[in-house]
Amino acid sequence: QYCESKIRTKKLSKRQAWRYRLMFFGVAFIIAVVAIVAFVPRGYFGPISSRVRGLFVKYTKTGNPLVDSVAEHQPADANSYFRYLQHLCIFAPLGFIFSLVSFGDAPSFVITYAISAYFFSLRMVRLILLIGPVASILGGVAIGRLITWSFLQLWIEDDDDESNENKSEKVIEKDINSTVDTKRKKKLGKKMSSRDFKASVHGSEKTYHKKDGTILKRLIAAVFVFILSMFAASFQNYCLKMSRALSNPSITVIGQRKDGSIVKVDDYREAYWWIRDNTPEDARILAWWDYGYQITAIANRTTLADGNTWNHEHIALLGKILTTNVHEGYSIARHLADYVLISAGGGGDDLAKSPHLARIANSVYRGQCPDDPTCSAFGFMDRRGTPSVMMERSFLYRLHSHGVVEGVEADPDKFEEVYRSKYGKVRVYKLLNIDEESKFWTADSKNRICDVPGSWFCKGQYPPALTKVLLQKQDFSQLEDFNRKHVDLEYQEQYFENLNNPKKFLASPKLTERQDSESRYEMSNKNPTKAEIAAVNIIWSDTEETTLMWKIITSGDVQDLERSLQENPILAHLRSSDGRGPMFWAFEKRRQEMVKVLMKYGVSHSERDADGRTPVDFLDKEI
Repeated sequence: QYCESKIRTKKLSKRQAWRYRLMFFGVAFIIAVVAIVAFVPRGYFGPISSRVRGLFVKYTKTGNPLVDSVAEHQPADANSYFRYLQHLCIFAPLGFIFSLVSFGDAPSFVITYAISAYFFSLRMVRLILLIGPVASILGGVAIGRLITWSFLQLWIEDDDDESNENKSEKVIEKDINSTVDTKRKKKLGKKMSSRDFKASVHGSEKTYHKKDGTILKRLIAAVFVFILSMFAASFQNYCLKMSRALSNPSITVIGQRKDGSIVKVDDYREAYWWIRDNTPEDARILAWWDYGYQITAIANRTTLADGNTWNHEHIALLGKILTTNVHEGYSIARHLADYVLISAGGGGDDLAKSPHLARIANSVYRGQCPDDPTCSAFGFMDRRGTPSVMMERSFLYRLHSHGVVEGVEADPDKFEEVYRSKYGKVRVYKLLNIDEESKFWTADSKNRICDVPGSWFCKGQYPPALTKVLLQKQDFSQLEDFNRKHVDLEYQEQYFENLNNPKKFLASPKLTERQDSESRYEMSNKNPTKAEIAAVNIIWSDTEETTLMWKIITSGDVQDLERSLQENPILAHLRSSDGRGPMFWAFEKRRQEMVKVLMKYGVSHSERDADGRTPVDFLDKEI
């Protein structure tokens, strides 16, 4: 503005004005570069956030798994635009074309706004909000032009048709004559082609100004008015429908049963009210950060994180609690919380989001998924929702699937389910044997760090009992943080590589070896369910597996037996065609240590074979 005012004051010519502009902005650019070089090393400028970086790179590749996990940060698709803009998706591009045709100061602003808003909304679906105003403007431009033209055709009479016709004929005659005059300069074929084309064009113009052309224009205008009125009615109804849908509370939804009946699913609000009415006022609720604001506002209880938690390391610790094994997760949670809230019931519940939770945890606690920044070993194995070994033994899976998936139970020594919502969308567990010393320590105002003495802005600290856990963390450093001296390039490179080539990583020896190790660990800590044992006991047959177990027990190698059962515990319950199995053979061969191993895997010594004898009966048999 200053530059333009100086140009007007000095009354510079166009060439002088552009020279002045280049000089002015060149000096400004040099000053900006000097300032940046001087102040950046001193930490005056913060890094570009991953959210901003996500606007200029492909989705899920910002380098920050926390940003990549948010659904609103995914790119917009055609359905997203139509959902929020509906008919403006048709009229806004048309208005954009009209603005280009009548280019000027005002249209240039709208065009720039439209291009910028479309670019950013295309990168991040939440930014469709930016394109709403300019889409309305451009849609108004298009509709205004069409309505104006239509009304002019319908209500304003043309000039004298004969006069227009005579004018048109004179123009055509003049053009044809001018074409004839060029015969001496052009070849005959090219000359006649040009003459015929111009004659046909002016013939169309002549028809356009005649009575028949006027009727056609009015017919087209009437069709335009009718179509626009239909679009307007539809758009109004859609806007009213969308306003009702978007203004309704997001925690209460309307559902439909298989029989067609309508139900109101109010699980979340009821769960928050239960927490408010049935937990102590100083209760601390452990939940993923998505529900933090609602727990604070509706349940009036302290939550460990919410949407305003900018501390990446704290969110990572929360993710570690939920995605690590039950024992480790509980040992951390009991120092921080009193209750655990789990979102369940399918859809986008906590278990569906849990692979992202594991990635976030691993970005700080690298031992969560060693050598795998994307935590490929944590997730679902197939479309039926079969969990991987790592997911199945996680803190979150045990609480999410407790009493729902057969054989999955929450440890009664660590958790007590105190609330389950009507439709199973929310479950609340009480953490047993919480560390009261840690709770008292964190609540003590003396252990908070204030920006100045007596300030209301004071940061809390983790209790000393978690020091060992916190020593394992490695503060996350995003790519753009130029205030940090250390940048974890190796982690970032591997993160991008795994995202770009997931199939290659899934086939890597490191992942295969770790999955095998986890499978062996899981087998050693998981006994078959009663249903599985019953299914095996029904079938008596001589197979390769029964022969293998007979050879192992006959050899007396206890370690070999333990290795086989760790890999496949159900082998302990196999029965041969005579009804005998590993326990029978262990008693028969006097393998006392093997009997103890089999009993650890739940094998009974009171089962009977085809002759009605139990394993104990074989003690009296001579070998």
